[in-house]
Amino acid sequence: MSESEGTARFRPETRLVHGGTLRSQFGETSEGLFLTQGYVYDTAEQCEARFKGQDPGFIYSRYSNPTIAMFERRMIELEGAEAARSTATGMAAVTTAILAPLKAGDHVVASKALFGSCLYVVQDLLPRYGIETTLVDGLDLDQWQRALRPNTKTFFLESPTNPTLDVLDIAEIAKIAHSGGARLIVDNVFATPIWQSPLSLGADVVVYSATKHIDGQGRCLGGIILSSEAFIAEHIHNFMRQTGPSLSPFNAWVLLKGLETLGVRVRAQTENAAKIAEALAKHPKITRLVYPGRSDHPQAATVKKQMGAGSTLVGFEVKDGKAGAFRCLNGLKISRISNNLGDAKSLVTHPATTTHQRLAPEARAELGISEGFIRFSAGLEHPDDLIEDFERALERV
Repeated sequence: MSESEGTARFRPETRLVHGGTLRSQFGETSEGLFLTQGYVYDTAEQCEARFKGQDPGFIYSRYSNPTIAMFERRMIELEGAEAARSTATGMAAVTTAILAPLKAGDHVVASKALFGSCLYVVQDLLPRYGIETTLVDGLDLDQWQRALRPNTKTFFLESPTNPTLDVLDIAEIAKIAHSGGARLIVDNVFATPIWQSPLSLGADVVVYSATKHIDGQGRCLGGIILSSEAFIAEHIHNFMRQTGPSLSPFNAWVLLKGLETLGVRVRAQTENAAKIAEALAKHPKITRLVYPGRSDHPQAATVKKQMGAGSTLVGFEVKDGKAGAFRCLNGLKISRISNNLGDAKSLVTHPATTTHQRLAPEARAELGISEGFIRFSAGLEHPDDLIEDFERALERV
């Protein structure tokens, strides 16, 4: 098999279709799906050289695989990274990226506004291994600066945040991290690689739950870590090789197919999200609405500086708290209740009772996750149908 010519000179849409393609001697059009655990060698000497890293090729699919390699290469070319390793899930990507480079006595600073499982990793998991952690208001640059210590190794954030869609200043936070010799890891799921490029803003590592927009059709799990050759080689490769949070070849193939339409889907979903936000912002039963594409977003200036467009997600608060939110959710016929996002189907979530239910009420309130708050993930349906669906559901509130 031979690797295709690199696509770095092309625009993102072209990279999403052609990047990283490997073809066998059969010249297949669609990427090959290699469902194999291991590989055979012509000689014992070749096998020895392969294990020593002296002979290029695949050893075992827990380490790498032709289909997985194609997915990683396509993401590298899309993101503008030097290297990448894919993982079984988005949380495997987050956990590996944070934990693999650290040791007991190190210190991590993270934004308070995180997905519930990410909060668990930072607040509960890392301290078990002697790694200190500090949570800050991610929007307050002074808090990032004050949290920096001599043993701080990592800053971690997501932007826009889940679920309240705060937009953190990646470039400024990266400067603070680097001033203390720390790295910045950014979870870029809500922005997608279509609308935001954290590496170009100064981040050192980018992670994705490929389960979301990259698959985009509710089919499989996956994740990926993108960074420099040095970071992947020194910290990620051996950790994954020995601990095994590997992406399956089948899921890698599904994700490759998802990447082909990522740009088209994200643009259409963003247009839908903007139209839904506009309609809901005027509704008398909506008390608060947050959407990064609107001029009334609290961090509109930061959005304009670092994002190409608004998100595919909208956050809004309905009257009458949890009861009102549940009446609205139960009244929807097109947008379906789910804790996923980035799907071709529109999805709605009640974060206070799902993704962030582990948090104390006070902690949720501090993050702006009220009992009436709903997270909407725009799909590919006609926007007028989605708006009419919400109008009917809100009549129940």
